[in-house]
Amino acid sequence: MPESSIVVRPEPGGAPSSRLQAAGLAHATGVFEQLAATVPLPSAPLPIVVADYGAATGYNSLLPIGAAIAAFRRRTRPDHAVLVAHTDLPDNDFTALFTTLAEDPDSYVRKDTASFPSAIGRSFYAQILPSQSVTLGWTSWATMWLRRPAAELPGFADHVHVEHSDDDAARRAYARQAAQDWHDFVAFRGRELSPGGKLLVLTAAVDAAGRSGYRPLLDAIVAVLDEQVREGRLTRDEVARMAIPVLGRSEKELRAPFAPAGRFESLTIERLEVFDAEDRFWDRYLLDGDAVALGAQWAAFVSAAVFPTLAAGLTGGTDDQRAADFVRHLEAGVAARLASNPQQVQIPLALVVLAKQR
Repeated sequence: MPESSIVVRPEPGGAPSSRLQAAGLAHATGVFEQLAATVPLPSAPLPIVVADYGAATGYNSLLPIGAAIAAFRRRTRPDHAVLVAHTDLPDNDFTALFTTLAEDPDSYVRKDTASFPSAIGRSFYAQILPSQSVTLGWTSWATMWLRRPAAELPGFADHVHVEHSDDDAARRAYARQAAQDWHDFVAFRGRELSPGGKLLVLTAAVDAAGRSGYRPLLDAIVAVLDEQVREGRLTRDEVARMAIPVLGRSEKELRAPFAPAGRFESLTIERLEVFDAEDRFWDRYLLDGDAVALGAQWAAFVSAAVFPTLAAGLTGGTDDQRAADFVRHLEAGVAARLASNPQQVQIPLALVVLAKQR
């Protein structure tokens, strides 16, 4: 499954979507800029190395990395090289990534001539950069995607998301996988960060009551899938294979690798926040009362983010000749259901800052 962010295609991936993520990104970008203002920098001619884990097509990386480079420039010479390593799985669309870097007006490449982008096509569940080489790391909306695709995890027929399923065995299996994935991700970043280096992780969370959010969207998807079964568009077996291998983590789960001493692979948790991000589509709805637009915006978001993953459950997988129609009908159905019953969507996020001891 993809490591890249929901914004572009699920790592297990995402696909181009709305700018919903800006709600969480604005806060995270401010924190990342603060880290860049204080993290130890190597002396020139050694480059300052910034790692972007789960880069996808680069959209989520532009503003944070640009802000970090601006902070570096206030501390060092304008010709001190900044090497930015964008990482993702080998099948990521790296052509789109470099097009974004070259053409997007927010690209750090267009603003700083001493910054040098590069790409690494390897999973972040292994070491992908030299030991003690990374000055500052960033990842957003990537570590919530499980390493294994839904097809390799226990199935459940009562919902598309395991946290809303009554299948206890599936819930335990997903939780075990999520714990192993987080452990491995953190362990290898501990090796890659330089002494004093820091990593910011923005990822899906669960709130203090254990809620993972997105309930109106997920329930609408389930309702439309059931409707398509009744209409003969899908079989019950196909729907049973459709699952979204994404999990939010609690504060306790995020701290688990560091227990009991508070340190793991020379890393400590410098900062950990769990918060609900703003539902900007809902805010707009409160202003204009346009329920149709609200439904369409959220449906377009989930269509880009997770419908390709659901399409893998079709008999022919993502290459099934019905895949395009499946996505189109599902998006239209979800939009209609959300418009008929407008609701605010809870978006629990976690922001974690990991620091390498000096």
